[in-house]
Order: sequence, then C-alpha cells, then structure tokens
Amino acid sequence: MLGSAALTALALMLIFEGVTPFFTPRGWRAVLERVLRLSDGQIRFLGLCSMLIGLALLLLFA
Repeated sequence: MLGSAALTALALMLIFEGVTPFFTPRGWRAVLERVLRLSDGQIRFLGLCSMLIGLALLLLFA
C-alpha cells in the first residue's frame, strides 16, 4: 500500500516537474539561470519553503 502511494506521488511529481520545460523551455531556462545566481543560503531557504508548503498541503488534504 505505502509503496504504491509513494510511486504514485513520485509519478505525479515527475509529471508536474516536466510540464514547464515541455511547454516553455525558454522560460524554464531563464528561471534556472536566475537560480544559478543565488547563494547557497538562498537556495536552501527556497528548498525549506518548498518542503514546508508540501508538508502543509499534505496535512491539509491527506
């Protein structure tokens, strides 16, 4: 059961991650270029925010 849910979550994540580069590759490249100019601390903060938002959504809707 847990393995199936984890694979479903992974599959959905890959689908969502692939939408932007598929439809707007130039925009995706521009975003990546901006991210490359960020410091390590800024990237860590974005990662933390992403994890906290994901956790909040999981707790609200699961």
